[in-house]
Amino acid sequence: MVKAANFRGTTPGPPQGARILVVGGGYVGMYTALRLQRKLKQELARGEAEIMVVAPEPYMTYQPFLPEAAAGSISPRHVVVPLRRVLSQCKIVIGEAKAVDHGKRTATVATLATLEEGTGPVEITYDELVIAPGSVSRTLPIPGLADYAIGFKTVEEAIGLRNHVIEQMDIASSTRDPAIRDAALTFVVVGGGYAGVEALAELEDMARYTARYYHNIKPEDLKWILVEASNRILPEVGEEMGKYAIRELRSRNIDVRLETRLDSCEDRVAVLSDGTRFPTRTVVWTAGVKPAPVLAATDLPLNERGRLVCTAKLTVAGVDHAWAAGDAAAVPDVTAEEPGKECAPNAQHAVRQTKVLAENITASLRGEPLKEYAHKYVGSVASLGLHKGVAHIYGRKLKGYPAWLMHRVYHLSRVPTFNRKARVLAEWTLSGLFKREIVSLGSLEHPRAEFELAAGGRRPGHGPDSAPHHGPKPGPKPGSQPGSPPGPKAEPEPGSDGDPQSGSRGN
Repeated sequence: MVKAANFRGTTPGPPQGARILVVGGGYVGMYTALRLQRKLKQELARGEAEIMVVAPEPYMTYQPFLPEAAAGSISPRHVVVPLRRVLSQCKIVIGEAKAVDHGKRTATVATLATLEEGTGPVEITYDELVIAPGSVSRTLPIPGLADYAIGFKTVEEAIGLRNHVIEQMDIASSTRDPAIRDAALTFVVVGGGYAGVEALAELEDMARYTARYYHNIKPEDLKWILVEASNRILPEVGEEMGKYAIRELRSRNIDVRLETRLDSCEDRVAVLSDGTRFPTRTVVWTAGVKPAPVLAATDLPLNERGRLVCTAKLTVAGVDHAWAAGDAAAVPDVTAEEPGKECAPNAQHAVRQTKVLAENITASLRGEPLKEYAHKYVGSVASLGLHKGVAHIYGRKLKGYPAWLMHRVYHLSRVPTFNRKARVLAEWTLSGLFKREIVSLGSLEHPRAEFELAAGGRRPGHGPDSAPHHGPKPGPKPGSQPGSPPGPKAEPEPGSDGDPQSGSRGN
């Protein structure tokens, strides 16, 4: 067996056995490493195996809870799972994989230390590779998008959006300019998938409740617009439940625009493909995802969408000692009636794939046969705000309170660790007994601003680590910088028409 080499920053001395390198700390990365450390407990204790996880953040984000975190129903710290606590038998490296040379069994990784040292990325050798970097937001060259829009894939974006919405209500309450007030109270969400619909529904609920504490803002003053390029929203819950969701949203005075695209959001004006113009200070982009850029920097086979070509056993096709699952992997759906169909890139498949993935890696190390991943899609649930939802599970259709309750029960059962389950359940219980929190802590995004003002006379928000206060302006994401070459094709919402502005939430 090939011995894995060591790299600086870890315990001195090379491991005696096989190094399993897990690239990514999301659903697939964390769950796979968690299952591996349980299944390889004896091998890890004897030094016959080592599990190393490379992740850009020291936590896994449970994305289905982001809308509730944005609405204040769940504390942000309970939406994330600390990798070091859960993966106690693994070596955690906080960094970003830049490239993988599987022929040489090496991964090029930029860590926080290498950035400080200025020495460039380091190479980590491995024996078995699990590549699960997930997906990133797929943006389009829309004028103003990079300057004024905000995504909804991270907990930072969710909390920043909550702070921003309340901040806009503060601006509207105090301004004397009707144009500024109208723009501040107009919120545009692009993408009618899970992320867009649930984010809009929860934030609208929160903003409507918050309006009662403003003397000059009424709920009907708030203008919410959902822009979807296809002819329906939430395609996973079925056409009937999708239509119900539209009726529910429109009954709350939410403007749902189907078969419509965002053409521009320059100068804080959202211009839609139907010619409508909305002055707005808030544009939320949830329209489509694409595979992480690191996949294009590997010598592994990719399909036309930029995902890894995999077998039903979750191995990378035609390659030994390489495994993948989740958003990054194009896994054949062996339960589908039509040949050639792939598993949808969603959390339902990703979490279940990790079980088979960990079992197959363990079996491979022990010289045992591998098994195929097979899971028939059972349906979906979606929240439409407090006490409202839609569901289509095992052929049964639910709406309203029962669907909302099922949504909460399902995701509570799926969030990892008993610790997180108990804390989330406690917060839900307390939120049912007490009033919503309506506090904006936007200053947390610029923690040095006050000190800079006192020490150097700078205005808050003008320090080296600050961003301007004109609304959310996230930094460029890997592979999505303005002017960069086009990346792999965006993954459409399963069941949609494949339009890049159709909403999608990956895993």
